[in-house]
Amino acid sequence: MGTLYIVPTPVGNLEDITFRALRVLKEVDLILAEDTRTSGILLKHFDIKNALQSHHKFNEHRAVEGVVQRLLGGSNVALVSDAGTPAISDPGFLLVRECVRHGVEVQCLPGATAFVPALVDSGLPNDRFCFEGFLPQKKGRATRLASLQAERRTMVFYESPYRLVKTLTQFAENFGPERQASVSREISKVHEQTVRGTLAQLVEHFTANEPRGEIVITVAGIDE
Repeated sequence: MGTLYIVPTPVGNLEDITFRALRVLKEVDLILAEDTRTSGILLKHFDIKNALQSHHKFNEHRAVEGVVQRLLGGSNVALVSDAGTPAISDPGFLLVRECVRHGVEVQCLPGATAFVPALVDSGLPNDRFCFEGFLPQKKGRATRLASLQAERRTMVFYESPYRLVKTLTQFAENFGPERQASVSREISKVHEQTVRGTLAQLVEHFTANEPRGEIVITVAGIDE
């Protein structure tokens, strides 16, 4: 029986990949990639020539069974996403769940993920926090925000730069404009930036300065 390796890949700087991740990607029988073009660039950079197969949110449900059968047959498989740790706001959970159900060994390598540096950089309490990932874009969004109004822990969200101002405005409406927060973008890249302040100040800043890149929003919990 083979092993499924969950392999984090850099969210920005390619130097953030680990030696173990590179070894696993070279040694496995198959690499599952969220986007084979994106992962192909990474593999080419490190001179890794291995079988690559697409595994994303649009084919994940129908592809899982075939992957599990390969693992049961003795193949070792690595799963990577475009950036960061697979299954964290990326495809991967369904495959891991099915492997666990079938008794296939799963090893998740430690490595890059965007929300940890953003949380630490925010300066907000991080002894207790909740990761909310991407909010629902439409249905269920208002309900989710309402359910977080009494949250005491620091909250961490992922967001698109195109929806950032709208989301910060909704946060101000639900959590209060004076709630402390931070926005981190382009983590581990050349133009990495963290902007801190109240939600009202962040709305003003990003209304005047169009945001670009991958976004992590960190919001303080309600004061006790």
